[in-house]
Amino acid sequence: MYCITGNPPQHDQVEELWDLKYIGVDGFYATIKYVSESEFSEENLKKNLSDISWVETNAREHIKVISRIMENSTVIPFKFGTIYNSEEGLRKFIRDYSSSLSKNLKSIEGKEEWSVKIYCNYKTLIENTEELSEDVVAIEKQIGESSPGKAYILQRKKDEVIKGEIEKLYKFYSQQFFDELKSLSESYLINNLLPKELTEKIDDMILNVTFFVSKNKVRDFISTTELQMNKNKIYGVTVEATGPWPPFSFISINEK
Repeated sequence: MYCITGNPPQHDQVEELWDLKYIGVDGFYATIKYVSESEFSEENLKKNLSDISWVETNAREHIKVISRIMENSTVIPFKFGTIYNSEEGLRKFIRDYSSSLSKNLKSIEGKEEWSVKIYCNYKTLIENTEELSEDVVAIEKQIGESSPGKAYILQRKKDEVIKGEIEKLYKFYSQQFFDELKSLSESYLINNLLPKELTEKIDDMILNVTFFVSKNKVRDFISTTELQMNKNKIYGVTVEATGPWPPFSFISINEK
């Protein structure tokens, strides 16, 4: 199961690439693919989900299919690995949840999901703390006017002050970006900050938010991220804005 739309998806090229079908039920259209039990039975799917390369290949294809359909339709995306054992089971789901599906299609129409991650380079920020922090400037002045022994103690204090200032600056930049982008968004979801082991970057992630943006504001949204990054990149701040993504974060199918 890939997604549900409110109109027949324009699938010509997608059908050729991925052998897709769609099923119409009471004004809804489900994009599906028949798959082999050797890969997707409950038992075999559990095994395959532990194979990272298998998951990556199939999950990427799953997103590509939904993204292609998004080009011409409002979509309710389904997570990779959503399997129905029969067409009748799928038809029953759509009929049982038709009211909720209609509400979701209406709420996401004309909007796009965008992911924004803000990073900051610790070393670059330290190099600019004297420009950004009055406390660091004050203690640096004391060090220059002190005896060697006192200067050593003050230097250690300066290191602690800088660490505290860096944390403040991280919060300042993340809040600044968040406030700017929030004003251009219909909704948002704040995500956990990811460690460097996952981001594979040398910079620290200081903000990770998913925004829901009206299509008529996407251009302003993107230009605002670029403007903020250009204004702050001298201090080691970078922005990673990606989208549009299938609106997984803003779908809620109410269960009976």
